[in-house]
Amino acid sequence: MKVIDIIKKSTSTLFTFELMPPLKGASFAEIAETVERLVPYSPAYVNITNHRAEEVIRERPDGFFEKQVVKKRAGTVSVAAAIKYKYGVEVAPHLVCGGYSRSEVEDMLIDFSFLGIENVLVLRGDPVHGEKHFTAEKNGYSHAIELLRQAVDMNHGRYLNPDLKNVTPTDFCFGVAGYPEKHSEAPNMEADLQRLKEKVEAGAEYVVTQMFFDNRKYFDFVDACRKNGINVPIVPGLKPFSALRQLSVLPQIFHIDLPTALVNEAKRYSNLQDVRKVGVAWCVEQCRELKEAGVPALHFYTMGKADNVEEIVKNIF
Repeated sequence: MKVIDIIKKSTSTLFTFELMPPLKGASFAEIAETVERLVPYSPAYVNITNHRAEEVIRERPDGFFEKQVVKKRAGTVSVAAAIKYKYGVEVAPHLVCGGYSRSEVEDMLIDFSFLGIENVLVLRGDPVHGEKHFTAEKNGYSHAIELLRQAVDMNHGRYLNPDLKNVTPTDFCFGVAGYPEKHSEAPNMEADLQRLKEKVEAGAEYVVTQMFFDNRKYFDFVDACRKNGINVPIVPGLKPFSALRQLSVLPQIFHIDLPTALVNEAKRYSNLQDVRKVGVAWCVEQCRELKEAGVPALHFYTMGKADNVEEIVKNIF
């Protein structure tokens, strides 16, 4: 079932979460534990991330160094299919610009369609590790809306090769990302909202937000979206705070603010378990307020770990 239909048919707030494919060399069992701990809480769907290749410097036998392209996490397609058919849960794998040419995008979408996967979350993706700015793949895309337009074209039976005969249109539901605290590369919130509106007009049917720790950021973002004519469901994305180092890491990587009350409470403890308890308690309160407000779903960024998310979901669903 399509995500938009799941949301529209629900009379209460749904539970969803995101997973990363395991590192190369690991088995499906690495993420199966996470899935199996969260499946009992009836997730409406599961996102599976997609990771571009990156360059690493390696020493050759002759003593010289060379750049090699390495993809550390593969298997988005296979992990999505395994979860869908092993656990009977709908999936919405990520489709990203980073690391993919247009023909590779088309091939991945064809694979999704063959496997009966109806939902795709369309994202630009992050820059290569160590680079400040995003670089598109050769014959690829620099912006998520370009990727979305190609995917929407396939829904209308328009493939890259115009000479194809008797083509079968795909039938995907597309989600996109939204940023309650503005995308780091947008000049201002107004420009960021305009880009989001363009993606909705291009065919996106729902929005999933970047993580936030202050619900007012989400509520203000939704209000701003509605005022700008963005009327699709907006799903809040949440991540439990779990370590003191995140006080600097999260704002740096995700360009978000951490509330003073959360920072002060976390700093009271040095023990990891105590800090995690702070993060769980904070997220539980976030969830309660969001659920009371009638949000369509609560979406959790698990980072491959289920324990703190499971503790939160126990208290909410």
